[in-house]
Amino acid sequence: MTLNGYLVKSTIVAALGGLLFGFDTAVIAGTTRALTETYRLTPGSLGVTVAAALWGTILGAMFAGIPGDRWGRRDSLRVMAVLYLISALGCAFAWDWYSLIFFRFVGGLGIGGSSVLGPMYIAEIAPAKWRGRLVGLFQFDVVFGILLAYFSNYVIGLAGFGAAEWRWKLGVSGIPAAFFMLMLFGIPRSPRWLVKQRRVPEAREVLRLTGEPNFEEELQDIVTSIDAEHGHGDEPLFQHKYRVPIFLAVAIGMFNQLSGINAILYYLNDIFAQAGFSKVSSDLQAVAIGATNLLFTMIAMSVIDRIGRKTLLLVGSVGLAISLAGVTAILAMHTHQELLVWLLVGFIASFAFSQGAVIWVYLSEVFPNRVRAKGQSLGSFTHWLMNAAIAGTFPLVAARSGATPFAFFAVMMAVQFFVVLFWFPETKGVTLEQMQKKMGIA
Repeated sequence: MTLNGYLVKSTIVAALGGLLFGFDTAVIAGTTRALTETYRLTPGSLGVTVAAALWGTILGAMFAGIPGDRWGRRDSLRVMAVLYLISALGCAFAWDWYSLIFFRFVGGLGIGGSSVLGPMYIAEIAPAKWRGRLVGLFQFDVVFGILLAYFSNYVIGLAGFGAAEWRWKLGVSGIPAAFFMLMLFGIPRSPRWLVKQRRVPEAREVLRLTGEPNFEEELQDIVTSIDAEHGHGDEPLFQHKYRVPIFLAVAIGMFNQLSGINAILYYLNDIFAQAGFSKVSSDLQAVAIGATNLLFTMIAMSVIDRIGRKTLLLVGSVGLAISLAGVTAILAMHTHQELLVWLLVGFIASFAFSQGAVIWVYLSEVFPNRVRAKGQSLGSFTHWLMNAAIAGTFPLVAARSGATPFAFFAVMMAVQFFVVLFWFPETKGVTLEQMQKKMGIA
């Protein structure tokens, strides 16, 4: 089958939540120095400032499955768009440190919620053949948002806004947030959510419009898997029969952050400053890192449905471990700082090609229809909990020894290699309903 225009449009719109996710998480890197000076932050309070959004993401991810099941994936994404907009405007006009923390927390709610709802929505409208690439578009937008944030920081840094510079950097994301909110009024509901609500004729029409070639057969598979006609469309997640997908979701969420990816993205300018780079060159180096992230995400998206999710994770684990070991050596011995940017480029390339491209696809695939919203929330919650814990403690640990956190991340990536090798199943080319049977879930 060929890609259908209605399907592509719906995917692109849902994935815009990823662009805001990436922008809002990375933009803080260009403001840490100004915020430290403005509010006289210690390393500990800087960690709180950065992690404030992350604690919001934890709650957003934890509870997004509730509105996702009750109101639907699409309508819940509209709520996330409103939260993004409130956060952008609030940070731009923050009147003290506490108000800034609050509005970053609100933005975190939007990030956490969209990290659950966006990939889940796309997975539920996408045919199995295209699912990896289409859900991967969410991660592409996350990475594009990160690059956009770094580039925006660089451009705003040259504009001469003086003391208000950090307000412009944090507030400019209100523009894509408003656009995201408007575009969500032009896409359909998830057909699998419609079946759970016993709105089967509407689900049939969505499957037809999105170009599913055997939409009647697909509809029957969905109805059977959800058991909608018997009233079992919803059930608790924490049961023995779901132990395998629960393990996979928690493991991939944890290892994603144990790579150190977001600690590096949030404090990238500080890491370069520690290695002797100036403010402007740090901003420019960050753009190079963001561009690498985007390029290797695109490469991974082009092959994820051919070589599979598991292979990408294995290859990436090796590249991540090697790059992190190199960064550890430079920061421990204080020599060859000129190689730091290249090792970080290697790190970002390895991450984008593996964990970055795979996590949201994998989380959207391993749970059956009945508990997908809850399962996706669990995996995303694990990801954001680890993210907040690592980002909040990174400045304190790095202040004592710059090399220590990177040594820890390198060891974790070696552990990830073996966990993926022995326990992760391959999911490429398998329908969501077939995946349920493959894992032995009745």
